[in-house]
Amino acid sequence: MMARIALGTWAWGAGAFGGDKVFGSKTDVENLKPVFDTAMKAGLTLWDTATAYGMGESERILGQLASAYNRTDVQISTKFTPQIAEVFDNSVEKMADASIERMNCDYIDIYWIHNPMDVDRWTPGLIPLLQSGKVMRVGVSNHNIQEIQRANEILAEAGFKVSAVQNHFSLLYRSSEKGGVLDYCRDNGIEFWAYMVLEQGALSGKYNKANPLPPESERGQKYNPVLPLLEALTDEMKAIGEKYGASCSQIGIAWAIAKGTMPIIGATKERHVIEAAEAAKIQLTAEEVARLEQLADATGIDTRGGWEHSME
Repeated sequence: MMARIALGTWAWGAGAFGGDKVFGSKTDVENLKPVFDTAMKAGLTLWDTATAYGMGESERILGQLASAYNRTDVQISTKFTPQIAEVFDNSVEKMADASIERMNCDYIDIYWIHNPMDVDRWTPGLIPLLQSGKVMRVGVSNHNIQEIQRANEILAEAGFKVSAVQNHFSLLYRSSEKGGVLDYCRDNGIEFWAYMVLEQGALSGKYNKANPLPPESERGQKYNPVLPLLEALTDEMKAIGEKYGASCSQIGIAWAIAKGTMPIIGATKERHVIEAAEAAKIQLTAEEVARLEQLADATGIDTRGGWEHSME
């Protein structure tokens, strides 16, 4: 049974690609401990990280926080990132071993190929990890339908399969739906994990022209110029939220769940976690989903990240 929500740690820790640079936030073990404990208490036990987040710093923090719990009570998801493979002798296994050591755990619940730089080169590296039990399941991230199919073919030769796909998916970016990835996953029993569901806070309803995102952060530079274009959409999200006693953010999360995906929600504050747990209980109507998508399309905004290629 797929969990309804995963919690993301992209914004945890400092350093290269870390929370301070990308999000303009300061996050360390001390101020993340109450967030982690609140999530565990709420039954949100699935945590998504990557070696590339803060170059290991996010994993290190996650491992430290998870060590207070039984290993079987925490689900850990992390990733092999081809762009930094040279640091690990171009070995999928060595990067995974380093993650296991950093998090002080003896296995990873789900391990991903982070970006599809060369599917034929990197996918085979997952097989020995599955065979040894260091990794329980594998997935692919930012892959289009042809790349997912190819990864599945490679794994199938050894009796394994892609069990999940993790792509950018939000009201403002539905490329995986338009490109058939969502349907492929549904038809083949593959989980679809949606990241950037709230577009790094731009769809939270908390930011506008008068109250922008941190201007020195990468997300501020990306989204602040388009905040005025988002108002009609976030106003409607707030209006639908009133019906459910929910916030704008919770409607964004509920929309992703209504599409048959599992949203990954960035967790840096206790309220993020509590909001996420409550959002999983909301069931939007088909009419509400359609209305939100119509308003999102009308913004004309493309939020594709520089690391992504189109899914269409």
